[in-house]
Amino acid sequence: MRPVIRILMVLLCLVLALPAVGAAENDATASYLAALEIQAGETLIPPAQPVPDYVLWLVDVARGELGYTEERSGVTKYGTWAGYPTAEWCAEFACWCVNRVDQLHQTHLLTRLYPNYSGTNVGRDWFLTQGRYIARKGTVPGWGTQWFKGETTAMTPNSYIPQPGDWLFLSVNSTGDTAHVALVEYCAYDDHGQARVHVIEGNNTSKPAPQSVERNDYALDYWAIQGYGTVHDLVEITLRFGCDGEKVLALQRKLVAAGLLESQYTTGRYGAITTDAIKDFQQKTGILETGVANLETQLALENELDRINR
Repeated sequence: MRPVIRILMVLLCLVLALPAVGAAENDATASYLAALEIQAGETLIPPAQPVPDYVLWLVDVARGELGYTEERSGVTKYGTWAGYPTAEWCAEFACWCVNRVDQLHQTHLLTRLYPNYSGTNVGRDWFLTQGRYIARKGTVPGWGTQWFKGETTAMTPNSYIPQPGDWLFLSVNSTGDTAHVALVEYCAYDDHGQARVHVIEGNNTSKPAPQSVERNDYALDYWAIQGYGTVHDLVEITLRFGCDGEKVLALQRKLVAAGLLESQYTTGRYGAITTDAIKDFQQKTGILETGVANLETQLALENELDRINR
């Protein structure tokens, strides 16, 4: 298929798939898609969500770094920027790109919409706290099952198609620790119908040294993919004692609205008081009394709030 025809078909799919998106968001998404270089034989999976301007800028910055190669000593400008010149620099590259967008466009993305970090699991945990992490298998260790907003059943493995600007987290062994991160550029079906995630990444140590900024792609169901730090807030998650962050805060506010929790306990930390409030609600509604805000409990709480507000 000729590139021009492919782009026109993609734009038509976008218009049909996103009827409720505002004109400005449609323009930004169309601009993003028009700049993509889709590999021969692939079929683009159009983004299900609008592509914000800052994602266009972020991916553009990352593309501008393609081919950058570390020095023989392992020093990179990304590690130097982060304060550790010889760092294993996949996270440093991603964070550097966000910081560059902030410099160029006077945005404030770093530490607000994307983490500034170095180290195993730190980026994943930051997105979890922000409420914008989706596990590939639909379950987060230490938390529990996830489900898409508006749905009443748990996610199935590999059901999330990552969006442009998401961060993809991978493990390098069976521990499930996130040891590598990459920036999602787009997703597409290959000529065998396999969904693949195309990324821009630095310091992929599975490739020969010296390490460079490169494009790569992974099968959507690749075992090493642990999950995604997402641009959009798209899922809910089981909450339990010890969890913290935006999802816990939202749950506590719902408990307050239902008269089950006093407002001074909206702390964002799932402690004993929140656990007791959930147990009380479960007891009243005939749900197994565990103190864990699972899918059944959170859906029941939503129904209770609907009843109260009618």
